Amino acid sequence: MAQKGVQLDQEAFCCSICLDILKDPVTIPCGHSYCMSCIKGFWDGEDERKICCPQCRQAFTLRPVLGKNTMLAALVEQLKKTGLQAAPADHCYAGPEDVACDVCTGRKLKALKSCLTCPASYCENHLQPHYNAPPLKKHKLVEPTKKLQENICSRHDEVMKMFCRTDQQSICYLCSVDEHKGHNTVSAAAERTERQRELEVSRLNIQQRIQDREKDVKLLQQEVETVSRSADKAVEDSEKIFTQLIRLLQKRSSDVKQQIRSQQETEVSGVIKLQEKLQQEITELKRKDAELKKLSHTEDHNQFLHNYPSVSQLSKPTDSSSINIRPLRYFEDVTAAVSELRNKLQDLLRSKWTNILLTGTEMDVLLSEPEPKTRIEFLRYSCEITLDPNTAHRKVLLSDGNRKAIYTSQQQSYSSHPDRFTGFSQVLSRESLTGRCYWEVDWRGTGAVGVAVAYKNISRVGSSNKCEFGSNNKSWMLYYYTNRYEFYFNNILTPVSGPCSSRVGVYLDHRAGILSFYSVSETMTLLHRVQTTFTQPLYAGLCFYYDGATAELRKLK
Repeated sequence: MAQKGVQLDQEAFCCSICLDILKDPVTIPCGHSYCMSCIKGFWDGEDERKICCPQCRQAFTLRPVLGKNTMLAALVEQLKKTGLQAAPADHCYAGPEDVACDVCTGRKLKALKSCLTCPASYCENHLQPHYNAPPLKKHKLVEPTKKLQENICSRHDEVMKMFCRTDQQSICYLCSVDEHKGHNTVSAAAERTERQRELEVSRLNIQQRIQDREKDVKLLQQEVETVSRSADKAVEDSEKIFTQLIRLLQKRSSDVKQQIRSQQETEVSGVIKLQEKLQQEITELKRKDAELKKLSHTEDHNQFLHNYPSVSQLSKPTDSSSINIRPLRYFEDVTAAVSELRNKLQDLLRSKWTNILLTGTEMDVLLSEPEPKTRIEFLRYSCEITLDPNTAHRKVLLSDGNRKAIYTSQQQSYSSHPDRFTGFSQVLSRESLTGRCYWEVDWRGTGAVGVAVAYKNISRVGSSNKCEFGSNNKSWMLYYYTNRYEFYFNNILTPVSGPCSSRVGVYLDHRAGILSFYSVSETMTLLHRVQTTFTQPLYAGLCFYYDGATAELRKLK
């Protein structure tokens, strides 16, 4: 209790302006006491017509004459000796980042509230009149802010309590009857209410969008987990299948090896037996030759004639027709069969491999990347493409690493190949195109050129529509001739307008079914766009119609 009393005494003898212990205390007519320097400084900053008490706001017609309150000064000195604190704690003072009390003199305290009506900021002590005085209770108090000046009209020095909907700005009352006269004006409170309703609607929309996006994120997470599980299972199953294939090939290899060795053993055993028989015959013949030689040297004629019949009789010779010599040709047929099997497996893997890759890239995703807009964005999907000599018509000459094609009247000495075009001067790329791809073609000369994409199973032999780019449902072609473009698909012509250029860019999004042709110069201009569904990997193609045309697949950085 004693400590509580000391605290009350301390508060009672502090100046409400500087919040320090009274120095040279003076008492003004309303009964409130202040440091003489504090009250003088406060009044010096006020209009002489608005002299009032800082606490109770009692107004005085004339500025009161200040005289030192000697009794109060004696009490203050006495209380100092009993341990009266000199000042508030440091944490109560306003720092650089704090809102300071506008009434405090000297070192200012932190503001507890800001008044939008005054407008000013007050510490706890200086705020008391706003809680006690009835006129001040109606003022709008907010959390301390340094932006009070923004509420003051710079032209009329009045609080801006109005809002001009015409000009969408806060104004004071004088503005509403002056330069904003005739405008749609309302009170700031009314506009705030209206905007508050809009704000709540916006918040509801935002919250709904947050919920929707959270659902999308959850759905995407589920998609990630599903894709990961599917990928893990596909890897596991693929490894099992390839392991089975490897084991099957190893088993077949072992069977072939065992068969060859077994046949080798049979063949060698037969040869050895025949060889031994022949060797025995040779030995027998040598013995018989020795006997005949000996007989030939017999001097006794009767003895010679007696022994000749038995010595001259020879055993039946081995049939030489049983000896079938096939030098280096014993197992070549097996090797040829295995080689043929290898070639068929390679062809099968080559034809199916792109389908396997394509299947892996055609999984549906919820969010896809946007289509490129600038050439820099297109170049992100640039791909290296070369032309396949096995598909080139005999009047199409390839050069520059099979990137450049020239239409010539001279037949080229290409070997026969089932992939070669025989009726139209066309050529396809060696590489298959799936996913997102971009490439560019430069053309020169006077002849007509077609830039195309086609499925690999497009017909090659003859001059029917089944073989010509753009004349069937297996190929798409942009045709350029005499400064005009035409697009062909399934033998249907579509006129194309756009700036003519010696370079055309082709963009393919296989999964999305998008095929776009662009005129490329300093800028890119869309010439024609196809939206369809591609069922097979595509191949880039070039087609020529008249002599003198050259087309080249550019190397893109």
